[in-house]
Amino acid sequence: MKLCITEKPSVGKDIAAILGANIRRDGYYEGEEYCVTWTFGHLCTLKEPDDYSPAWKRWSLGSLPMIPDRFGIKLIDDSGIKRQFEVIKNLIGRADEVINCGDAGQEGELIQRWVMQKAGCDKPVSRLWISSLTDDAIRKGFQHLRPHKELEPLYTAGLCRAIGDWILGLNATRLYTIRYALPGTVLSIGRVQTPTLALVVNRQNEIENFVPDNYWELKTVYRDTLFSAQGKSFKSEEDGAKLLEEVKDLPIEITDIARKKGKEAPPRLFDLTSLQVECNKKLGFSADETLRTIQSLYEKKVATYPRVDTTYLTDDVYPQCRNILNQLKEFHPLLGPIRGQKLRKSKKVFDNSKVTDHHAIIPTGVSPTGLTRQEADLFRIIAIRFISVFFPDCEFEQTTVKAKVGKVAFKAGGRVILNPGWKTLYGKEDSDDDQHKDEKDGDDAALPVFEVGETGTHKPKLVKKTTQPPKYFTEGTLLKAMETAGANVDDEDLRESLKANGIGRPSTRAAIIEILYKRGYIRKERKSLRATQAGVDLINLIDEELLKSAKLTGIWERRLRDIERNGDGASDFIENLKSLINDITSNVLKDNSNRKIGYQPDIVKKKRKKQ
Repeated sequence: MKLCITEKPSVGKDIAAILGANIRRDGYYEGEEYCVTWTFGHLCTLKEPDDYSPAWKRWSLGSLPMIPDRFGIKLIDDSGIKRQFEVIKNLIGRADEVINCGDAGQEGELIQRWVMQKAGCDKPVSRLWISSLTDDAIRKGFQHLRPHKELEPLYTAGLCRAIGDWILGLNATRLYTIRYALPGTVLSIGRVQTPTLALVVNRQNEIENFVPDNYWELKTVYRDTLFSAQGKSFKSEEDGAKLLEEVKDLPIEITDIARKKGKEAPPRLFDLTSLQVECNKKLGFSADETLRTIQSLYEKKVATYPRVDTTYLTDDVYPQCRNILNQLKEFHPLLGPIRGQKLRKSKKVFDNSKVTDHHAIIPTGVSPTGLTRQEADLFRIIAIRFISVFFPDCEFEQTTVKAKVGKVAFKAGGRVILNPGWKTLYGKEDSDDDQHKDEKDGDDAALPVFEVGETGTHKPKLVKKTTQPPKYFTEGTLLKAMETAGANVDDEDLRESLKANGIGRPSTRAAIIEILYKRGYIRKERKSLRATQAGVDLINLIDEELLKSAKLTGIWERRLRDIERNGDGASDFIENLKSLINDITSNVLKDNSNRKIGYQPDIVKKKRKKQ
């Protein structure tokens, strides 16, 4: 008998139907050749401190740092979990072969292997690795099962992540709580959670400490077109007024006209983080809402595997794309410009070298039915983005007009769309939520027809401007900052290159933000994220830069990614974290400042519920 272990009962039911395991038993399905059972996500977890030593049950400085000689796992203390585990254990005992059908990612690998390890599995194991839950994908997956050993680096990286979080999170939380917290307060510290909080606190400090400066720019209007003086901004209105006086009675002369044609490629396909950013911006979804919704679409077979960090597809997906487009019946009216033509194949979309385990999030080709409003809205975003990558580039002509008034140089710019290409799918989009967007001076508007040498009267003016502080994070912009280790990046190519040093994983970033809400360290004001006083106090309290630096935490994440790729460096990673927590413990114990902080988390939670 071959035993399949899935991560959820719903997935188990789908796989069982395909494999002919149609007899429902208590906790599994049975057929002639296969049995299919499931976990409920995590059934096992790393042992608690007091599982290693009774002395570690009590929180005391003398027991820190707590570092077991060897880490172990245990079943989560829940009657339903224990009952299902016994089902799995008994089935493993009966099986000739085990097929790991968990979610095809690092966390899914960890969940399944811990269960098999706890059950004492000594049977041959293979791995089902699929990017969607369509019947066809499942059948193909079973035809090409992967060797268990091939996924060993993925498991090792997941194990290192869990152990690293245990070493740093449990020890630092106890250390800072005992040393600095007022009675009744727990100061929660985490390997990813704390640098993420620091991003919010540091941004908030920048805003609160920002001192605005006024400055003035000289502009003039000629033939309904706004020209800006080049290299001329003034710290005082008086200096600007002097130049205004010099030019106001002089004619303007057009000195140069430059036209340059350009193209704008369609936006990249979605990885999980960019999808969360887009849904936060367009639909107001939280990161967690987006993850739950796209997970539901995956389980309903209409979207591919969601926990991905690539925006590329592999070459073998290209032959399937025509059929996927044909199945998007709701969107057929949009496909006119590419109907009957060979589908575009761009290197910005199809690149095997940019895909490791799973490709970007796209529709599967299964027609969506029975979707909730939230699911339908999110699916539309994915579908439109997928359609857009096969459309032509947007073609435009950029015109730059130079002029002079006396000795003062002016410039105006304009853009004319020659062929909207993929932009026809989006219409007029709001470019940003930016409350402080600087004046564009007509750079995106069409210009009148000018001629070099023409002159005329104009209307100069002095425009007062004020420097603006950075904006508060939204969940979307915080996710982007986590992905780029705090770098403020809009360019998609640069964003891709910074992912290796991002903090957290695409699948865990939403949970990290939710933890910060739960701990009372951040709150939401409309779309903006604000650090609470508790969050500010905690970051100000921590002197160890490694605990709160997104860039340094990003280095750890890169090491974990290296482990995931080749399995090397695991012991060094753990030893470095052990050394780090030893140094942190020593430094905190030497601190004689007698600082104390505390807060009332129940009040914070109530405030959030009212929003």
